[in-house]
Amino acid sequence: MTASLSALLFLAACALPADAFKNYSAATKVSQWNSMLDALGGGSVKRAESAGDAPLFNGAVSMNVPTHSGSINDISRLFAGMDSSYSQTAAVTAHKQRMDSLWAAHQNLRRGPLQSWASEEIGDIRNANAMFYPFSGPDFLFASALFPSAETYVLCGLEPAEPLPRLSDLSQSEIDSGLTGLHNAVANIMQNGYFITTEMRSNLQATRFRGVLPLLMAFMSRTGHTVDSVDTVRLDGAGNVTLSGSSGNTGLMIRCRSGLGASKRVFYFRQDLSNGGVTASGPFLTFVSRLGRVPAFLKSASYLMHESGFSNIRDYLLRHSSAIVQDPSGIPFRDFGRYGWNLWLYGNYRGTLEIFSGHQQPDLVTAYSSGRYPVKPLNFGIGYLMNPQMTSLMVGRPTR
Repeated sequence: MTASLSALLFLAACALPADAFKNYSAATKVSQWNSMLDALGGGSVKRAESAGDAPLFNGAVSMNVPTHSGSINDISRLFAGMDSSYSQTAAVTAHKQRMDSLWAAHQNLRRGPLQSWASEEIGDIRNANAMFYPFSGPDFLFASALFPSAETYVLCGLEPAEPLPRLSDLSQSEIDSGLTGLHNAVANIMQNGYFITTEMRSNLQATRFRGVLPLLMAFMSRTGHTVDSVDTVRLDGAGNVTLSGSSGNTGLMIRCRSGLGASKRVFYFRQDLSNGGVTASGPFLTFVSRLGRVPAFLKSASYLMHESGFSNIRDYLLRHSSAIVQDPSGIPFRDFGRYGWNLWLYGNYRGTLEIFSGHQQPDLVTAYSSGRYPVKPLNFGIGYLMNPQMTSLMVGRPTR
């Protein structure tokens, strides 16, 4: 492995015309797939309390998650710094104040402008029934902002889905330090729009709140969702999702409801997306393919798909996505032409950060001034390029 590729992996968070969107009208397929999952899990999308206080959610015990939706959502709100039934100690109050401040800034500088842009520019894409977000890590923030109507979200990263500690077993100081670590872990993405994986890992591993689950739950609460259940899941060799209980889990299935009551599933898989980890016919991408042709979103992906060692995921996205919304760190600009995609450009790309100097894409710089592609300005930064005057978003729609 080259030194440059090692650096990219070190930073990566992980580690989508009316004709082109006819899959959106194929909501029946997704609904049938969801029904299959519901039958497997023994409940409906919106799960209710179980009878007689029996455990309701498969894997809940193994993850130390309460088996009642109200209790799960209460913990989620605690993580998010929102009102909950937990003791309002000075540290909990301080966590709420810090998270309130982060959220206000994020809403003003990142989420609000991105949502406005998406409503105006990708209305045909953002109403998709499902979306795929490779290299996402636990970034439900941007996934939900761009695709608020999705019923199914598929996220993946290299971070594990570790069990929560039993809060009743923790001292108040352990809870307080855990909340501080959680705040520090989410601060960078809420302020700057991306995770620095090593910092996130360090902040979480130093406390009792580890892995991606606390972050996912906090983001769900902050974006107005009610968390109903957490299941541990894995994929079998044929790409079928199974509820794994106490062993064999490689990911999570979190059921939640939007502020309007729409039921959603958020899948997070610990998944290596290098060629050694995925193939088009392997379990993970077979699972994704069962959603039908859905849009993909790529942000702060460390230019990994510019490397030959990530050609499988790159080619899969170009062959199977109904649309791709990305910053320049995703699929190389040149590859969209090879696969016959139409592109719309936003912002004013002038090159990337020095740390990624091997991936400057002069052809993309030229594309912004060539007149061959529609170009519109942005009033916000995204990904690694936070200056609106030098940022870039690309929207691809396949011609086929």
